[in-house]
Amino acid sequence: MEGWSLIVGHLQAGLLAAVFLLLLGVERVAPLRRSTRRALPRFFVNFSFMALAFIAGSFAVRPVSLWLADQTSQKSFGLLSVLGLPAGVHGAAGFLLMDLTFYYWHRLNHTVPLLWRFHNVHHVDPDLDVTTSFRFHFGEILYSTGFRVVQVGLLGVSVVTYLVYEFFFQAGTMFHHSNIMLPIRIERRLNKIIVTPRMHGIHHSIFKNETNSNYGVIFRWWDVLHRSMRLNIPQASIDIGIAGYRKPHDNTLRNLLLLPFRTQRDYWRREDGRPAESREIEMKGRLTTLSE
Repeated sequence: MEGWSLIVGHLQAGLLAAVFLLLLGVERVAPLRRSTRRALPRFFVNFSFMALAFIAGSFAVRPVSLWLADQTSQKSFGLLSVLGLPAGVHGAAGFLLMDLTFYYWHRLNHTVPLLWRFHNVHHVDPDLDVTTSFRFHFGEILYSTGFRVVQVGLLGVSVVTYLVYEFFFQAGTMFHHSNIMLPIRIERRLNKIIVTPRMHGIHHSIFKNETNSNYGVIFRWWDVLHRSMRLNIPQASIDIGIAGYRKPHDNTLRNLLLLPFRTQRDYWRREDGRPAESREIEMKGRLTTLSE
């Protein structure tokens, strides 16, 4: 397994790097939102987190997940093995269940205070673009290894399913974090199935009830199923970030690395004292119709 999985890993890395560079280039030509901070300091911080995430992922999450997927396949362990599904159905079901359980994991990171301390590092970013997709505290990546063990072990996904899902997970994460202005008609059609930039932009709003929505990673169906979808927020009205962490020094690399270990501020209160639980003016339109 090690030989071919290593080759596939290098191929995936190359393809994902190409996707990243493509999205980075397109969002410079057709941005969805205007930047509020200088690009270079943000890029330094986000690329630093990218490097830390790559190291943590390469030495923890990926090898553990691959080993476990191989073991569950050999020993016929896990839900999918117990069900005795045909190979094609087994793979498709595994892909969908991986995405569904990631929905739950993402939601848990917003609900459990200890997990949110680390996940907040991702949300404190005052702008949203493809570089944000790698801005995760290394502590979150390390404890996510525990989730991966439970996820892969209980589901019993194969190595192939894991590798395929991992590629689309990473590509989808880069895509929906990107600051790309797609034509609204095209994005609405895409958003019938997958999470798109406008949809995920709402999840990065400073307002609590908007941040606590749109948890999906690849497919939007889980937000529909759990009634956590909110789409009727125009992009021009979205302020990106966390209300209680809007000062420039909040986004230095040192302060972000230390953030989970410090006394936490009121996340949902702005600097002027106004609460950011929800908008003072409720947005019109259907919650399930994507606004421009």
